[in-house]
Amino acid sequence: MITSFNGFNEQIATFEAGSGVGAGLVVGISANGKVQAVTSGAFCGVCKSVRGGIAAVQLTGYVKVPYTGTLSLGYQKVAATTGSKIAADANGREHLVIDVDSTAKIAGIIL
Repeated sequence: MITSFNGFNEQIATFEAGSGVGAGLVVGISANGKVQAVTSGAFCGVCKSVRGGIAAVQLTGYVKVPYTGTLSLGYQKVAATTGSKIAADANGREHLVIDVDSTAKIAGIIL
């Protein structure tokens, strides 16, 4: 790809890292100022790194995330699913899907 969306509108906040949090996984709020890996429903962002029990979580901007099932390009409702991935879900939150690698099962989305 000759274009890049990296850095677009990125906002990263630090949270206490809860259960299962790891780089590249979708996370949700589990308690005041704390996130955990999520396997269903809504997610607030994607963990970029964890160090010393603190997670850096990207809340907005372009990010690549693992997905399952089939995703379409354009605006689509997605939610967290097993393995802290995302999947198309009519009850999910709408995100802009910019690119899909169906071989690696990685999607580039705008949070």
